[in-house]
Amino acid sequence: MPAIETDGLTKQYGDLTALADLSLSVESGALFGLLGPNGSGKTTTIEILTGQRKPDAGTASVLGIDPVANPREVRDVVGILPEREDPPSFLTPREYLRFVGEVRELDDVDDRIDRWADRLEFTETLDTVAADLSEGQRQRVMLGQTFVHDPDLVFIDEPLVNLDPILQERVKRELRAYCADGNTLFLSTHFVDVAADLCDRVGILDGGHLRGTQETAEFDDDDLLDYFMETVDGGDVATAGGRSGGLAGETTPGTTEEALDS
Repeated sequence: MPAIETDGLTKQYGDLTALADLSLSVESGALFGLLGPNGSGKTTTIEILTGQRKPDAGTASVLGIDPVANPREVRDVVGILPEREDPPSFLTPREYLRFVGEVRELDDVDDRIDRWADRLEFTETLDTVAADLSEGQRQRVMLGQTFVHDPDLVFIDEPLVNLDPILQERVKRELRAYCADGNTLFLSTHFVDVAADLCDRVGILDGGHLRGTQETAEFDDDDLLDYFMETVDGGDVATAGGRSGGLAGETTPGTTEEALDS
């Protein structure tokens, strides 16, 4: 049984079509990426799959659970990291992760916190109030809360935002190891190199429409960028730039180079 399956998901916000008849399947153990420009429907897709938003039409299954009918059940068993989400500014990472552990009714929560703080390299800031942490340090804490309960499936919106290049590589290794253990990762990004480096398979989303899916092993990075440029509106919103290319108007994590409109 696929870890994620959708059939005809559709979502309207007034006259805006956020999703149009989205049908896809993600196998267990996959590292799947949803790639598209801002406003393409990536976040809406994750919100529906995690029971945070209801579609106007269509169905979905997440680990065999209907997220529309049983949103709490889905959120109990998956990990979720929205884009630019921060820990509460008045708590330390340790206090925040203990709170997450209490909500999720975890045993040995302190051991779990220590393990993920070590793996994501924020042990030294565990007892520093979050208001005094850098953006990258806060991102590490939020990654920790995503995995602290050892979920079988994780949703991450822009996994490498605010991380320096060295930590980006370490996080990539952690995400690959997570899937190598048989777990499933569903990430969204507008960065072609993130999708190419991390994902086994990608789906291209544009204007709420799934334009196609591809195995990333079939492409070199530059070829993958060319494929996206050809697929998303005939290249109107994709950027030039090879491995540092994102989608129009965006910059690559860990760089200051601006994306170029085609």
